[in-house]
Amino acid sequence: MPIAPQDRRASRTAVATLAALGLLALGTAPAALADEPGPHLVLGDIAPVDGARPGGLLGQSVTLVNKGTGAADKVWVSYSVTRGLGFPEVPSNCQTYQIPSYDEMTAKSKVVCRFDQTVGSGAGYAPEKPLPIKVLDRALNDDLRVTVGVGEPVPDENATSPVPGTAPPVKLVERQPAGEATKEAVDVPVTSVNTADYEVTGAALKGAVGDTVTLKVSFANAGPAWVLTREGDPLVQVLITPPAGTSSLKPHGYCQPKGKAYACGTGQRWVDEGGGETYTFKLRIDKKVPGAKGSVALSTDERPFDPDKTNDRADITLDVTGGGPSDTTGGSGSGGASGSSGATGGSDGTAGGSSSTGGGGSTTTGGYLAATGSSSATLPVLGAAGAVVAAGAGLLVVVRRRGQSPS
Repeated sequence: MPIAPQDRRASRTAVATLAALGLLALGTAPAALADEPGPHLVLGDIAPVDGARPGGLLGQSVTLVNKGTGAADKVWVSYSVTRGLGFPEVPSNCQTYQIPSYDEMTAKSKVVCRFDQTVGSGAGYAPEKPLPIKVLDRALNDDLRVTVGVGEPVPDENATSPVPGTAPPVKLVERQPAGEATKEAVDVPVTSVNTADYEVTGAALKGAVGDTVTLKVSFANAGPAWVLTREGDPLVQVLITPPAGTSSLKPHGYCQPKGKAYACGTGQRWVDEGGGETYTFKLRIDKKVPGAKGSVALSTDERPFDPDKTNDRADITLDVTGGGPSDTTGGSGSGGASGSSGATGGSDGTAGGSSSTGGGGSTTTGGYLAATGSSSATLPVLGAAGAVVAAGAGLLVVVRRRGQSPS
């Protein structure tokens, strides 16, 4: 069975770890684990960037120090950036390649530079000219990662083929870092002055009582910036409230019941400009509630990058065609073939209702049947009960007639 790329990486890591532990047990650890003599390159600190502006250039100075006991005869310095940053000019001793997004990793651009120079023990160096990094129109919250080593980095297996740079080559010059150099990799957050307009789109539904209809509403980022959140932080929460008089038979996979609504998330921790999510629900129309209206709305979390709040909410309307049971008050209505609900309708479009579990938006046994409609399991029971009552009435009539006839 083929192993997925991420599984292959995990397998290789596990094998390497077990091998290293085995060597340690035998007293023959690899050089890196045994601290054998040799070069060990580390980077000086790189300050975070705040207030960058689209169209501008960053020139981050990178310094490296050999903290090992031996000289390095070659040095590789790598630069990796997220989607809001780019490399407009790459020296000929460097290569560029792209890494598309996969799993939970964002898309990245990477430049790897090779310096065929000797860096002695204790020596500090820096590229004579900082690698220019352009702030793109979609920049907002981005990441720059710089790494250094004495071996050529292995490209990500999802990366494109490397493209050699065409600008004049750059060499290293002696320079000591301003502070202590301790890390082989440094992560630099880059914050730009930009906006991203989040918006939602509602829907207009139409059908008869008893019909199952498809609800599709959407969340989108109209840009111009893409939005990347930090690890563990939610991107956005979209609250979807179906119209009163309906039952949710099948909510979208990213959605969970939250009171009378559904709280919906996103598939990734970022959203590209022009990207977003479409949420699809299967709703059953249980009864006609005049003026019933649902909504789709963004949560009220602070989003300083999104100053336009006028498109953060949209209506979900429902036009129930034909005759059928209706509830003019929005409260509990008289039953029909599809049953009745205790949903409270209103102009704000919130769908309420009671259920056996006591919570709005809860499910009944055997599926996603929201509290705004009755359980379909009750229909056969009600029909059977009606048949028994009718049969009983017929028996009473027969007995009464027999009692009145001459003996």
